[in-house]
Amino acid sequence: MSIVMAIHIAAGLLALPSGTVAVGARKGGRLHARAGTVFFGSMVVLGVTAAMLEPFRDPPGSPIAGLFVLYFIATSWVAARRRDGTTGKFEIIACAAALGLAALIAWDAFTGTSDTPAGRGPLFAAAGLCLLAGLLDLNAILRRRLTPAQRIARHLWRMCFAFFIATGSFFLGQQDVLPAAVRGSPVLFVLAFAPFAVMAFWLVRLRFAKAIARLKLRVPVPEQA
Repeated sequence: MSIVMAIHIAAGLLALPSGTVAVGARKGGRLHARAGTVFFGSMVVLGVTAAMLEPFRDPPGSPIAGLFVLYFIATSWVAARRRDGTTGKFEIIACAAALGLAALIAWDAFTGTSDTPAGRGPLFAAAGLCLLAGLLDLNAILRRRLTPAQRIARHLWRMCFAFFIATGSFFLGQQDVLPAAVRGSPVLFVLAFAPFAVMAFWLVRLRFAKAIARLKLRVPVPEQA
């Protein structure tokens, strides 16, 4: 598993800067697209290698965490690629996968098969998130075609959540590899949860885009002397 671990670490080191560039670059631009592609590929590798490594941890973990990553990154990527907003077989498969993951995670939490240092609470939260994602998949399937705003929102929140998995795993879960002076620092928590702040900003901006545009039209432009 040492080779798999090396690949996992390399993918994580690639995911963090590429995700940061994708978030900071102009949306829809070439840099955003290229950085997003690199981020997608590195997160796929992270998900696959995490699923392979978890059973060999001490104590053993569940490969469900890796599948969790793959689900969110894949559905976000497809939402970005389908510019016409159509939904189809992929969303049906994704919906079944999300609802299945929710059931598995909830079962592990109820039966005590899996646990976390913080108890079973995070497992129930993950199960609830999967259930919500699956229901949103079902909503997209029933709509058959998403509006541009719905498609972007679907891409945005899923990609940001996948990015949080990367930042949280590194800045909070791997503090032992960081300098001793920054371990436990609030800065690490800010960096870990930064994707949620970015997600909130863009979702609010997307939600009120028309209102912002109308406001700009009403602002008088000063006449040139």
